[in-house]
Order: sequence, then structure tokens, then C-alpha cells
Amino acid sequence: MKYIDPAPSRPHVALGLTTSVRARGRGIIILSGPSSCGKGAIAEALRDTLHLPPENHISMGDALRETVRRAREDRVFAASMGDRFDIHPERGLFDAQQTDLQVVTKARGYEVELLDRFGSDPSQLDWLDYCVSSGLLVPDEWSEQIIEGVLAERASRHEAVVLLDGYPRTEAAARHVLSLSERLDIPIIKVVHLSVSKKEMQNRALGRKRMDDTPETLERRYQFYIDHVQPSVELLKAQLGSRVAALIDAHQPEYRNDGSLDLEASVRNVANSVLMSLGVSRHILESLDEPIGEVQSVRIG
Repeated sequence: MKYIDPAPSRPHVALGLTTSVRARGRGIIILSGPSSCGKGAIAEALRDTLHLPPENHISMGDALRETVRRAREDRVFAASMGDRFDIHPERGLFDAQQTDLQVVTKARGYEVELLDRFGSDPSQLDWLDYCVSSGLLVPDEWSEQIIEGVLAERASRHEAVVLLDGYPRTEAAARHVLSLSERLDIPIIKVVHLSVSKKEMQNRALGRKRMDDTPETLERRYQFYIDHVQPSVELLKAQLGSRVAALIDAHQPEYRNDGSLDLEASVRNVANSVLMSLGVSRHILESLDEPIGEVQSVRIG
């Protein structure tokens, strides 16, 4: 059984949240939603509020970027990738005898960019690098192995609450996380579906002013969410039961007196909605800024 216990507040918390509760128990909280829905910011707010150590927030994007970085900088790690993740830096990407045909076919659509960036014979590692840096979907088999590696590498996470941010994103990955949960004996506490409109997603992304945030790429990302991410959430809901899934409005803006957006308060509003879906009462949330005497316990889920 999973609990959250109120605990003494700390003097400073990121995003302006006063931490007054502590998570107890073990299991996975999955954070899902479209691009630019705020998964990372909400995960950070939840982590701080629940007194979770940074390593208990597993971001799929961060895990992929870290895998690429280590492979580029550490030859020993790169050499181990074949056994660990079935990604072989020495194998040619376009060699259909060494690379899955679906991967080869998809990569052919980006052949000009790949040759320009990596030279005449891009490798499987180059494709992983390109997918991560360009926001493309990493092959399911690779992402499955990487996320398993992250969990296995830090076994202590199995005895605590873990925030899994950005995985799964496809139905195949959803089936994998269900299997992984069973094999590692780590229950899935909650599937949090952070929802924003297409227009809000586009406004947030364009506000970042990143080179790859063009109207065309944003359209593709939202369509990917509709075609793949939503069905993955529905699969988890069907397998785990509707009570495990929570649809959360990720657009809860709060404004200052001068009319400007209060980002910290807006994040807090969404984080509080997630906490209530986990079983934290409104009374406890409203008392986060107040001294708490006796420790109380509330169930998650």
C-alpha cells in the first residue's frame, strides 16, 4: 500500500512550492501527454513536494540524451551498447543485414541530413543521436532496453516512488512497461495524462523559440500524440483499470495583478491536481505553507 506523509517544510523549493509532504511506499507514477504539456516542470514540482531525490525522476528524454553523450565520450560504454541495448555503434545504419528493416526504411527518409551530419556511412549510434536531437521517435526496441537499463542500474529506485516522465509513447512501449513492472515487481501507482489543447501546445512550443519548433514539426508532434501517445495511455488504462489513470488539465494559468502569467503558481495548480489524483486531500494541500504538527498518512491512488 502506498502512502504520502506530511513532513516538515524546507526553507526553499524549486518552482516556489513549499514541501510539506513525503512519499512513502514503492511504485511508478507515469507522466504522459503531448509535447510541451509541461511533463518535466510538473515532475520537478512533484519531486520536490514529495521529497523525492532527483534520481527518482526518470525522464526518457534525459535518459536518451545521456546514453548518446556517454557513448560519444566513453569508448568502453559505447562498446557495451550492443549487449546492453542492442545498439551497435560499429554497424552501418543502412546495412539491412545488420539493422532492422523498419529502422533502415525510416532512416532512408532522412538520408540527406544523415550523410551531411555524419558522413558517408552513418551508424546505428548516429541514428540514435539524430533521433534524439531531432525529436524523432527512437525505435521501440532501443528505448525499451535503455529504460530497463536505467531502472536496473539504480536498483534502490525499486523501493521508492519513481516518476517516469515521457515513457511510454507507443502501444508497444506501453505493453513493455507493463511487462517490466511485473518482471521487476514494481507496481504502477498512477498513469497521469497531462492534457493541453493543440493551440496551447503550439503557443508554448513557439514561445521557446527553438530552431526545430516550426509549425510543420509541431503539427507532426501533435498528430503523433493523437495517433500513438493517447492509444498508449488507453492501453494502460484498460490493463490497469480506470482508477489508476487520471486525466489532468495541464493548462491552469494564474495571473499576477499586472496581468502577467505567474508561471510558478500555474505549475503549482497543475501539480496540486496531480497530487489530489494520488490521494492527497485538498486540506493537506491548502496547509502546505503552514506548520504541521502530527504526521498524517494518505493513500496514493
